[in-house]
Amino acid sequence: MSETPATEATGFDALKGMGTQAEEAAVREPKIDAQGRAYATGKRKNAIARVWIKPGKGKITINGREEEVYFARPVLRMMLAQPFQLTDRAGQFDVIATVEGSGLSGQAGALRHAISKALTYYEPGLRAVLKPHGLLTRDPRVVERKKYGKAKARRSFQFSKR
Repeated sequence: MSETPATEATGFDALKGMGTQAEEAAVREPKIDAQGRAYATGKRKNAIARVWIKPGKGKITINGREEEVYFARPVLRMMLAQPFQLTDRAGQFDVIATVEGSGLSGQAGALRHAISKALTYYEPGLRAVLKPHGLLTRDPRVVERKKYGKAKARRSFQFSKR
């Protein structure tokens, strides 16, 4: 049981390289269900999006409607395409999503978050591409509550001198 300092040092050196992102991605297993889909949830403001992605032709269905019908503004559709464009997977996955709560902008943000998470579950190696762009982080900004003695959260009532 008497180990020399040389063997202890080599044992420590072997552990030194562990924990890097590249090794973590290699260890992670894809989370795919029996139908070959990856599932994830995303949140933004008060919106909650549930997303299933599977290999396909790039069709996006939200609450049973086409992407162009549900999100009429091009900016919101661009938000949904961001994770696919960054990972060079545009047109390779079909997306089926249900989203509720908040407005259209919050829902688009929740969908972008969920799609990004689902992509990392389907292909764990994509995490290194999406993480630096902040697509895997839930945006913590929510509406500030109204305070008593104020008209809104910070807006005071109009001051009258007389």
